[in-house]
Amino acid sequence: MGRAEERRARQRGGRRAAPGRRRSSRAAERPSGIRRFFTWKKILGTFLGVCLLGIGAFVVLYMVVDVPKGNPAAQRQSNIYKFSDGTVLARDGEVNREIVDLAKIPEPVQKTFVAAENKSFYQDSGVDLKGTARGLLNTVTGKGKQGGSTITQQYVKNYYLSQEQTVSRKLKELVISLKVDRKMSKDDILAGYINTSYYGRGAYGIQAAAQAYYRVDAEDLSVAQGAYLAALLQAPSQYDWAVASDTGKKLVQNRWNYVLDNMVEEDWLDSSERASLTFPVPKEPRPTPGREGQKGYLIDLANRQLEDRLMAEEGITRSEAAAQVDQQGWTITLNIDPKKQAALEKAVRTELLAELDPEERAVDADVQPGAVSVDPRTGKIVALYGGRDYFKHYLSNATNRRYQPASTFKPVILAAALEEGAETQDGEPITASTVYDGDSRRPVVDDGREVGFAPENEDDEDYGDITVQTAMNKSVNSVFAQMGVDVGMDTVMETAKNLGMDTEGMQAVPAQTLGSMGASPLEMAGIYATLANHGEKVTPTIIKSASKKGRTVQIPDPVGEQVVSRNTADAVTSVLTGVVDDGTARRSVRDNPMREGQQVAGKTGTSDDNKSAWFVGYTPNLVTSVALFGEDDKPPHPQVPMYEAGGEPRVNGGGFPAEIWAAYTFGVMTEVTDFDLETDMGAAVEPTWTPSRTPSQTPSETPSEEPTTQAPTTKAPTTAPPTRTPTTQPPTTRPPTTPPPTTTPPPTTASPTEDIPEDPEEPGVLEE
Repeated sequence: MGRAEERRARQRGGRRAAPGRRRSSRAAERPSGIRRFFTWKKILGTFLGVCLLGIGAFVVLYMVVDVPKGNPAAQRQSNIYKFSDGTVLARDGEVNREIVDLAKIPEPVQKTFVAAENKSFYQDSGVDLKGTARGLLNTVTGKGKQGGSTITQQYVKNYYLSQEQTVSRKLKELVISLKVDRKMSKDDILAGYINTSYYGRGAYGIQAAAQAYYRVDAEDLSVAQGAYLAALLQAPSQYDWAVASDTGKKLVQNRWNYVLDNMVEEDWLDSSERASLTFPVPKEPRPTPGREGQKGYLIDLANRQLEDRLMAEEGITRSEAAAQVDQQGWTITLNIDPKKQAALEKAVRTELLAELDPEERAVDADVQPGAVSVDPRTGKIVALYGGRDYFKHYLSNATNRRYQPASTFKPVILAAALEEGAETQDGEPITASTVYDGDSRRPVVDDGREVGFAPENEDDEDYGDITVQTAMNKSVNSVFAQMGVDVGMDTVMETAKNLGMDTEGMQAVPAQTLGSMGASPLEMAGIYATLANHGEKVTPTIIKSASKKGRTVQIPDPVGEQVVSRNTADAVTSVLTGVVDDGTARRSVRDNPMREGQQVAGKTGTSDDNKSAWFVGYTPNLVTSVALFGEDDKPPHPQVPMYEAGGEPRVNGGGFPAEIWAAYTFGVMTEVTDFDLETDMGAAVEPTWTPSRTPSQTPSETPSEEPTTQAPTTKAPTTAPPTRTPTTQPPTTRPPTTPPPTTTPPPTTASPTEDIPEDPEEPGVLEE
């Protein structure tokens, strides 16, 4: 059959066909399936079509979008801050801005901003296409903050647009930046940028910033000072030297060095002059009108937490969030209860400030109080004390993380032990009744080897074999140092993080068992609130609501997931009632006439060299963290000891802090409440044991502990009905791993109310 016949046969559907090889070859030449639709020609054509559409759309956008009139000052509106009951707390003042000509700013200072933000400023077209594309993609996908904006783009955002991170706003920014770069000189753009940027401390523009940070006019700024202000723009609240953490100070110094090194690289600064420059520490902030007393501390924390929400929602930087919050017309209602706030302020005045006399004792001027009070059921911050006066002490002691929490960290170690079901080195489960060697300077061991850590107890006192309950009551360092290693320091620090402590950068070493890290009263209030809330995570929140111009920010529920079991949290609470009834807080709290039978849990703490003293205590309805910090009254405000302050040999946690706590807590208490605990251990649980003889009859054979005058009111667990009511620690059911000599009484026979120092705390917290 010829080829013509074969073709006709195929067309007729005939059965005869060419040989299989030839037909297969032709079939392979024809695309099949998905390849018919996605050829390289179609893909290329589609790509070019999309590009042309994009270019066309941008051309249209460029023609449609005009450069608006810039008037940012007119757009500023005062924020209104309210108490939880709706009464007004404060309003923001007017915008602090003064425009200065670029010619009045020293040229090297001008260059610091270019070196910090946009080295190619004098050569670029006003936009960074790559950075803008990245920002658009991040905005669309919600993956985080924008990066790569030029000085021109930042100026346009500051002067012509808003700070909201939306696709339309970013596209407008791009178009307007291109047009501005064509119409304005680089000097005019730079002048606009440094005159409209927000520098923190309520300062807009370089003139206001120069006054706020260095008390000079912009024309008198040095290149070193200019480099600091330029570095500051990246994160004003984080880099402000007056309130920066140690990490923040390192970051801003690194940023300052980066700016100056870039200037040398661009030949804007001589290398020899660069080498001679030293970091210019800013001056103390000046008070902002309307923020006197405690108002400034409340407003600052509210602004900070609102910034946190905007950063989370919009993926923006801290600087951008601060610009969105400051004087932007927000109405912010706080969780602060005005009656509790007044009561806390009164408690600090009567129990502490009235006892301090700087004229008689210079150290009294160095005592800085701070406190945070939280409802553990809701996570609301109901009262806060940041310092003696916002105008006199700018940094809030309520959020200050520079000082050691000391023994207030011990409950975290116990929580880690109970949560993990940890055991001692001899394989005994760790409970409130577990016996440890409480001798001072006893080397901590791990798997039979000493770890090189042997902490000293208060007054170098040896306690011998004691239970965990007694060790918590007396705040025995050696016991909790060993317990931390028994549990595993990684586990302890992870538990601390879960409970609410910021552990970033902290080493998991045995010294941390003494609370040698930094923590704020706000953090410690959150940790103890989580324990009080039966292990459900509490993140203390000061904002009740925040809205402006129809926009409302969603405030997350301060009460989160279960981070430790209820049994663990309740057991720690039960143990901490012993600190109040039989331990270091009994003088100020247990015997307070205002207590009226209220059940209380808490822990004292006194840090290394008496530089901080704490009491963190709680009832079922209120958790309050009170701290005193030793801070030199003169800049740069280093930490100092508080010995002899208030006429006391040493400022202990069971002294002024506990007294402030009791005056406040019992003063606002409306009813006596009991802890609802699901645990079978700790001082709050009524023991099921019944001694055959009374303690006074056979002290060498039966426990000689005297019941406290305050009987516990906690309902006993359903699995263990009580048979008697004292709050004292029952004898351990496990013998010590190394039994004491038969001539000495068991460890639990020591009376908890005898031979205990007034406030046995730990002056020997080791610093790394």
